[in-house]
Amino acid sequence: MDQHHLDVAILAARAGATELMSRRDKFVVSEKAPKDLVTDADLASQKAVRDILENSFPSYAFVGEEEGENDPPTEVLRGDADAPPCWVVDPLDGTINYVHRLQSFAVSIGLYAGGKMRLGVILDPTTDELFTAIDGAGAFCNGQPISASGQNEISDSLIACSFPAGIKADHPEVGRFVTVLEQCRSLRRLGSCALNMCYVASGRLDGYWATAVSSWDSAAGIVIAREAGATITAHDGNPLNDWNPKFVVAGSATLHQTMVDLLAV
Repeated sequence: MDQHHLDVAILAARAGATELMSRRDKFVVSEKAPKDLVTDADLASQKAVRDILENSFPSYAFVGEEEGENDPPTEVLRGDADAPPCWVVDPLDGTINYVHRLQSFAVSIGLYAGGKMRLGVILDPTTDELFTAIDGAGAFCNGQPISASGQNEISDSLIACSFPAGIKADHPEVGRFVTVLEQCRSLRRLGSCALNMCYVASGRLDGYWATAVSSWDSAAGIVIAREAGATITAHDGNPLNDWNPKFVVAGSATLHQTMVDLLAV
């Protein structure tokens, strides 16, 4: 991955964000599943993003949250040597926040190639914060380098989590929430996986876990967090599966291990 890929992804993210902001007070909302919403803004953002990416890289594969484009080609999943790079796009991460006119939503664009996520661009339209990373080249916010907190102590840590839509009281995630809440300084559920990962990358959050998000939610954030020095694995401590991202990310290896141990409930 190179600067050209990054520049195109940034251009696409800004086009998606323009669609979101232009519709913020006049969107049409529908329900994909119980408590899982989609708006015409999601759809317009994805089209704007895809048009720019495909115009510059017509041979690349594309995965997006909307319009039935959720699965990568088989050769990408298998890791075939001749598999094309694959864009992984969430045109509106944090739809519930967007619908309720809250902040904490973003356009997220990742690029998967050679068996791993290689590039990440996440744009927060409400603050114009642009988080970017290329594999091996560090992570940045509006062009300035960012780094994870390095926090080792769970008792001094600000942690975030994500819950699945329609969660019930007996869901294992509720037990994990209570367990971590008892140990950390404070616990947040902010509503955007992409931004949560950026906040760990920039040291605003010390840790974050999610076991019910999709590849497009975390694709770009995986690269940004990793390049900022955060530790990220599957939630049980095993290697992360980019296409089935049940994960823990933390600002230090020590805190990460503490979180893995606490989440083993």
